Amino acid sequence: MRTIVKGKNYEVPERVRAYAERKLGRLERILDDRSDATVELSVEQHRSVSDSHIVDVTLVIDGQTLRSSAAAQTHRAGIDDVVDKIERRAVSHRETSRVRKSPETVRGGGRVAAEEANRVDVDEVRGRIVKVKRFDIEPMFEEDAAARMDELGHDFFVFVDAETERVAVIYRRRDGDLGLIEPVVGGQYTTGRTRAAGTEQAS
Repeated sequence: MRTIVKGKNYEVPERVRAYAERKLGRLERILDDRSDATVELSVEQHRSVSDSHIVDVTLVIDGQTLRSSAAAQTHRAGIDDVVDKIERRAVSHRETSRVRKSPETVRGGGRVAAEEANRVDVDEVRGRIVKVKRFDIEPMFEEDAAARMDELGHDFFVFVDAETERVAVIYRRRDGDLGLIEPVVGGQYTTGRTRAAGTEQAS
């Protein structure tokens, strides 16, 4: 891995340069010779003393660019912080790269995982599930579900159909009518059917 340490309107002391190169060197165990790391140091006088020393790291892995930054009282402290961040992102990138190259992905079975693997953000991997919400579902008829959706002001509503005893989703279409999604276990799909009451199953 090639590492470049430079200053932004700032002359980098040799001891700080050596420290940054040594800290970035620990990434070599997960990266290869084609990876590049650029460390840019600067001092912003208008900030408080506790975060006036800025450290920006740009890491290029397999054509993907990862960036991270930290602000601390000293550049050494900032380097410690930013290297921890960028290392986590590098490890995550390597793991998702393995998913992309796995036999399952090549055969198409890992298509979803491969799509997720390509979503490497500039500063962090996004698209993660960060909140899980659980709620009680009570059986009701489609008309009641539609009314409940309107009461809540939502565009869709999940409920248990009182007739089929299966989970269904009613939603508002762009044309103002309602649609009904009836999941079928096993990946089978049913053809769309128009409802007399103004609802229509998604096709």
